[in-house]
Amino acid sequence: MIQSETLELLEWHRLCQHLATFAATKLGATAARHLKIPDSQTQSEQLLEQTKEVYQLESRLTTGLSFEGIQDIGDSLERAERSGVLAGEELLAIATTLAGARTLRRVIDNQEDLPILTELVADLRTYPELEQEIHRCIDERAQVTDRASQKLGEIRTDLRRLRSQITQKLQNILQAKSGAVQEQLITQRSDRFVIPVKAPQKDAIPGIVHDTSTSGATLYVEPNSVVPLGNQLRQIIRREQAEEEAIRRILTEQVAAVKPDLERLLAIATTLDMATARSRYSFWLGANPPRFIQREDKEIITLRNLRHPLLVWQQQHEQGQPVVPVDLLINPLIRVVTITGPNTGGKTVTLKTLGLAALMAKVGLFVPAREPVEIPWFDKVLADIGDEQSLQQSLSTFSGHIRRISRILEALGDEGESNAPCPMPNSLVLLDEVGAGTDPVEGSALAIALLQYLANHAQLTIATTHFGELKALKYEDERFENASVEFDESTLSPTYRLLWGIPGRSNALTIALRLGLKPEVVEEAKMQVGEATDEVNQVIAGLEAQRRRQETKAAEAQSLLQQAERLYKEVSAKAASLEERESSLRASQEIAVQQAIAQAKGEIAQVIRRLQKGTPTAQEAQQATNALNQIGQQYQPATPAKPKAGFMPKVGDRVRIPKLGQIADVITAPDEDGELSVRFGLMKMTVKLQDVESLDGQKPEPVVKAKPAPAAVTPPPQNVLEIRTSQNTIDLRGKRVADAEYILDKAISEATGPLWIIHGYGTGKLRQGVHAFLQQHSRVNNYEPAEQADGGTGVTVVHIK
Repeated sequence: MIQSETLELLEWHRLCQHLATFAATKLGATAARHLKIPDSQTQSEQLLEQTKEVYQLESRLTTGLSFEGIQDIGDSLERAERSGVLAGEELLAIATTLAGARTLRRVIDNQEDLPILTELVADLRTYPELEQEIHRCIDERAQVTDRASQKLGEIRTDLRRLRSQITQKLQNILQAKSGAVQEQLITQRSDRFVIPVKAPQKDAIPGIVHDTSTSGATLYVEPNSVVPLGNQLRQIIRREQAEEEAIRRILTEQVAAVKPDLERLLAIATTLDMATARSRYSFWLGANPPRFIQREDKEIITLRNLRHPLLVWQQQHEQGQPVVPVDLLINPLIRVVTITGPNTGGKTVTLKTLGLAALMAKVGLFVPAREPVEIPWFDKVLADIGDEQSLQQSLSTFSGHIRRISRILEALGDEGESNAPCPMPNSLVLLDEVGAGTDPVEGSALAIALLQYLANHAQLTIATTHFGELKALKYEDERFENASVEFDESTLSPTYRLLWGIPGRSNALTIALRLGLKPEVVEEAKMQVGEATDEVNQVIAGLEAQRRRQETKAAEAQSLLQQAERLYKEVSAKAASLEERESSLRASQEIAVQQAIAQAKGEIAQVIRRLQKGTPTAQEAQQATNALNQIGQQYQPATPAKPKAGFMPKVGDRVRIPKLGQIADVITAPDEDGELSVRFGLMKMTVKLQDVESLDGQKPEPVVKAKPAPAAVTPPPQNVLEIRTSQNTIDLRGKRVADAEYILDKAISEATGPLWIIHGYGTGKLRQGVHAFLQQHSRVNNYEPAEQADGGTGVTVVHIK
């Protein structure tokens, strides 16, 4: 009972109403309004994980989770199980609910890192075949369709034919008896087709009168010639209704057969909607996820900038006052906190804010406080807040408080002797104006005894009081702490800030003097209070002033820290900008080098094309060599250091040709004239020994002519150019891989130089097949993509062994 009283005192039902406005379905809104508080920390942690994952999921989605189509079909499922026949609207609601649940599951399955939600929807069965059958038989107007059964289609065909006959006959009568009818109109009365006949001329059209106009001037008559057709129409309509009911009964039986799974689907959808409502409400509050701590492990309760959620709602929706946050930092040794200070200073709001924060964490909501949010999981939250004065029960304020506190102590339970500590006290107790409403001396003594009992039997107790004696408990027991609400004497109003470690001081005499009470009366009151009290107030005032100075210095330090962080970010940004600029310069330089290389290649290609025209002569070869030398001199990079000497290239060595800016492979060793053959890329050429150097910059040793060798004959210098022609180009585009392999094998077997194979881009399958064949062919030395001018990756160049 006391727990339900606590929820009422904390206005928990209002918070639940606010939460319900964020639900997307009727089921979710109902569950939010009757929010159940978990009984274990494990359940609370699972609810928190659900909220976190939905929060994370909705931050990724552009429109958030959609619950469109999901309806409350619980009553329909119950009626289906009891062999009732569901209406078309109910069947259609079941179909849309199945579709909506399937969409939810698909959205969650398509996301990563959502283990809790994925597990939640893993067992969700949405029966697409049942949904399709309902849509086949029920249209969007919730009417049974013609295609639902062959019999129903035939019945409706007969209905349309019969209605057409009746309409045609009535049209003939209207034309033949136009003078007797009120207007050229065919209408219905009681499912019978009738025409409006003037009352004085009713005998002109004999038939059955089914209705009369209000004035009595018009009679709605079914002509005798149409009555048999009308009777026949009514019989067919009954057959239609019977067949529709039979179809809906079959669908209802299919629904009843899977009722447990559909109820499970509703439960999962409601759970998801609740998690979404908690996530959206938490986002709206600007709240952060709490972490449950163990005070036995010396963890501190940390709630910075904690705001009252109901006051936040009032500020946003009802133009309320700005919410002043409070800081609650309670070390693990503290069991009782006494808050003192003037009335309307915010003491009661602090109690309610802490109580709601503890409950919000338990139900899986984020807490409206700054990160980190660290709070224990309380078994029970018990409160005595407000005045329980009752004239009907003859209860005074004091009696009402004592009754409620007695119920709180009963809820805590008696563990052993009255003063023996409970093994693991894990409840939060909130007491407002403890000991008030009776003689101050006795009330103070009772409050001290009660707080000492709660220090042994509750995890944490927060109590507000005006009794000065309670302030001294901190200095007698390390489990007690003082706090106070700040009061601005200059404006005679509270600031609603909570000050820790400083007890509140009496401001009554100061306020009375500021409000105009005679000074001599105030002075007399001070004498009655005594000098000791005045000294205590002065000490407290000094502590408050010292705290304000420390807060000012802390704010200044925070400002300096923020300024330093801002300067650091600016310096970092400038450094990043310089690095980016340097990288951009390097990239532009590389582009310029690549452009120069491309231009040199183009000029070399022009020389090669001139050589290809006709039969090259020695004079043309010399001209080509001179042209290549000029190109090399034009694009050759400057050599930074003097090259080293003492190097002799051998067959297989790699050498640099500075004039051409190329690295080449040595094909033949230098002859007695100091000439050697090299190859770079597809080009072979003869160069002078003095025109090459090693890769580390060594110049070759001069060649000393020796006696001619009798056997080995050095081949004459030659310019061997491997150029793409129509004879060494194979076009495989449009071929299948098997056909391409046959063509390739024949071409490679007959080839004496490189081959250019055109396979194109397409899907890439032909290129993959060609490369796979080339890898295993014995005559293929290596292969590579062609130059961009020759087709790039759409052409492969094959080098033959």
